[in-house]
Amino acid sequence: MLKEELIKKSPVRILENGIEGGLKAGNIGVIASRKGIGKTSVLVQIALDKLLQGRKVIHVSFTTHTSYVISWYENIFAEVAKRKGLEQYGDVHDELVKNRVIMNFNQEGVNTEQILRSLRAMIVDGGFRADSVIVDGFDFTRATPDHISRIHAFAKEMDLEVWYSCTLIGEEPLFDRNNVPVILREYLADIGVLIVLEPKTEYIHFTVVKDHERMNPAELHIKLDAKTLLIAEA
Repeated sequence: MLKEELIKKSPVRILENGIEGGLKAGNIGVIASRKGIGKTSVLVQIALDKLLQGRKVIHVSFTTHTSYVISWYENIFAEVAKRKGLEQYGDVHDELVKNRVIMNFNQEGVNTEQILRSLRAMIVDGGFRADSVIVDGFDFTRATPDHISRIHAFAKEMDLEVWYSCTLIGEEPLFDRNNVPVILREYLADIGVLIVLEPKTEYIHFTVVKDHERMNPAELHIKLDAKTLLIAEA
């Protein structure tokens, strides 16, 4: 399969079509679930889809070392390429790596201004004109509405899509009557797209809680394979 065909047939197209054409630049998206359900895998697959299209991605990790993040990309890309019979594997792989930057932060030792300064230095001063920023491992229980508002403003200024993962922790109920995770309620105004991953017997279900101006819209026709953690059509 050629790279162009792989892009066209990617399940990420179904995700985009289900959320009004995608997250779009200037917006924040959140993938939320309990720990270990597949948030990082979904974020990496969204990032790989951007990279396959020749776009630049900055992956920000708050919990793991660079080598661990790289292994996610390597493993998922290899699995997708094998399943789809991707031609010119090596050339495509090298192109993806060239367009990706991985940054690590310790949430306890860095503030919002330092994060934004580092991102701006990479994008503006370093000439790495990213289209998307992936933020994994960020602890929303230690965040403030001001942090998310400033990230939202930065996304608009830099014309970026910003995707976060959010681990749902604590006692039930985890959700309010509008299906919004309690942990995210005070940030909802700055979140454009909110998707919750729910484990079922043989797969992981995608539930769209917020789609830009719509709350609890129609279901997405995709799922996450519980074994491979790859996005597939439902």
